[in-house]
Amino acid sequence: MVTQVISGTTVGIDGHKIIVETDIAGGVPAIIIVGLPDAAMNEARERIRGAFRNSNIDFPIHKVVINLAPADLKKEGSLYDLPMAVGILTANEDIDITKLEDTAFMGELSLDGSIRSVAGILPIVLGLKEHGIKRVFVPKDNQAEAALAEDIEVFGVSHLCEVLEFFSDENTEEPKLKPYKIDIKKYLQDNFDENPLFDFKDVKGQQKAKRALEIAAAGGHNILMVGSPGAGKTLLSKCFTGILPPLELSEAMELTKIYSISGLIEKDKPLVTKRPFRPVHHSASAVGITGGGSTPKPGEITLAHRGTLFLDEVVEFPRQVLEVLRQPLEDGVVTITRAQNSIRFPADFTLLAAMNPCPCGYYGDNSKECTCSPFQIQRYWSRLSGPLLDRIDIQINVPRLKEDELLSVSDGEPSKVIRERVIKARNIQLERFKDENIVCNSQMLPKQIKRYCALDDATKMVLKNAITKFNLSGRAYDRILKLSRTIADLDNSTKIETKHVLEAIQYRNLDRQ
Repeated sequence: MVTQVISGTTVGIDGHKIIVETDIAGGVPAIIIVGLPDAAMNEARERIRGAFRNSNIDFPIHKVVINLAPADLKKEGSLYDLPMAVGILTANEDIDITKLEDTAFMGELSLDGSIRSVAGILPIVLGLKEHGIKRVFVPKDNQAEAALAEDIEVFGVSHLCEVLEFFSDENTEEPKLKPYKIDIKKYLQDNFDENPLFDFKDVKGQQKAKRALEIAAAGGHNILMVGSPGAGKTLLSKCFTGILPPLELSEAMELTKIYSISGLIEKDKPLVTKRPFRPVHHSASAVGITGGGSTPKPGEITLAHRGTLFLDEVVEFPRQVLEVLRQPLEDGVVTITRAQNSIRFPADFTLLAAMNPCPCGYYGDNSKECTCSPFQIQRYWSRLSGPLLDRIDIQINVPRLKEDELLSVSDGEPSKVIRERVIKARNIQLERFKDENIVCNSQMLPKQIKRYCALDDATKMVLKNAITKFNLSGRAYDRILKLSRTIADLDNSTKIETKHVLEAIQYRNLDRQ
């Protein structure tokens, strides 16, 4: 008798349906798993045997063949333990196969029969829901995450015996297992961080840098801060997340899918409720940043999706590592190609980079003399390519504070107040782009720039002079227009005025130098 039990897997960040076929036939007792399994799945044979034995469940003394379909899709991980065990129970007629209609199973078995949590539950459940699955059984530690998928019943189980008891013919009473539910919108609202750990009110001085970061947050623009050691670049960067707008439900679900397949979801925090801030050390490899591996997994730029990727001392990163950022910065996705397939991961992040102006760190500093030669400074800056700098909308100097600024006791503007202005500007953009499939100004394509960034003759002349004087590229021209549109939104202006363009040009500091 051949039985079929439904499970799932992930490809990229999307879930796919897997059918676990089980056949018990004559022959030497053994468990044979086919269908392109990896090493972890072949080890499942011993986990399943141990789980049956220690749960006092009779294991068939026959040859058991398990096929994972479709056979051309590589199966990885231990989440198939539970569906394979259920498949053996149904083939052995311990469970009535008719009771498993539109039901899926996922989970790793321990030798004592208990069920451990696995990664990638949310995208799998969402994918199965699209295939018409109405009920899923997942490890108890994963039940809150799985319940984020609406309109599907989620049962959290902690032991193989619970599953057998639920489907047993002898179980005539009301089932002990009940569907787990969660109010997603309320959870997202309750877990929004109103008071971030790092607040702009605690940052002394640096008004220009704060203004630039506010514009970057309002329009989703990339930003590079250049300044001497101790100027406050890292502190400003940590405060940046406190002025970002709260996540929309769709964004939170997308982020949760990414963090789920990466195994970064905590059982008591099933939904990602904060925009990510991913600081990356300059020792990180290109694969670590973009993602990859034999079976591609998300890298840092995907984990920073809808949030911020922070590269401190950006010129210390190897040149080839920085260059891999160019395509994701332009397209908002990263494509990882392997011999068998090609996978796209979302990578719509804000790049926040910081660096010193020279190797010693004091070029242009008013208090300390630079010891670097012009050749050393030129070689230092050459680590950042022109095409990469072109993709950074805002480029500013962050000078060291003077004595009176350091000794000042007056508080600056709180992050909460700045965030309110950012949210108003983002709402303007959401309304503007509601039919455009984008959410902020930095994502505008040329046709949208032409439509929403119209200039009057006087403003065009100002921009024309800037292009001539600073030898701006076509991409830099587009970036200035996007930046001007964001500044106008913060000013609650429907049209881009000359003052908005002039301020945007000021933030192209490296072009002006």
